[in-house]
Amino acid sequence: MEALNRKSVEEFKRSEKTPVIAVLENIRSSYNVGSVFRTADAFLLEALYLTGYTGTPPHKEIRKTALGAEDTVEWKHFTGAAEAIEQLRWSGYKIYAVEQVQDSFSLEKISFDSTEKIAVIFGNEVTGVEQETIHLCDGCIEIPQLGMKHSLNIATAAGVVLWEIIRSRMQSIS
Repeated sequence: MEALNRKSVEEFKRSEKTPVIAVLENIRSSYNVGSVFRTADAFLLEALYLTGYTGTPPHKEIRKTALGAEDTVEWKHFTGAAEAIEQLRWSGYKIYAVEQVQDSFSLEKISFDSTEKIAVIFGNEVTGVEQETIHLCDGCIEIPQLGMKHSLNIATAAGVVLWEIIRSRMQSIS
């Protein structure tokens, strides 16, 4: 672990976090939730907000895919996305849903200032981000897709979007 330069749980908790929060809205699969915990840990996200019926730790399926990230990443549960969005707005976050809608921002064309506080909402595996939630956001981000299928698993979509946000921040710092 030392050769890989990995942080201990204590070091992780003391580390300066990236001002990015991922919001999971009504995610059915706790395996997907665990996977996003792992991604949040990998990118030192500030937190995960779990809304609606999204599973929360402690949970066997979350633990299986999170591999301990549920112990390092800060998280909160909200009864609905509107409640989470209200707290995010109060804290100065710009809020984006990850969804294919008219006038969405294509992921490869959007850039974020390295100090900007960003929240990204990922929706249900089948129905996506709720329309009422989309109306509360500052915009939507769409992942360009070239094949026949025009959807990705939520854990995959989270990895792609969160990496692009982190990557653009790293470039603006350099």
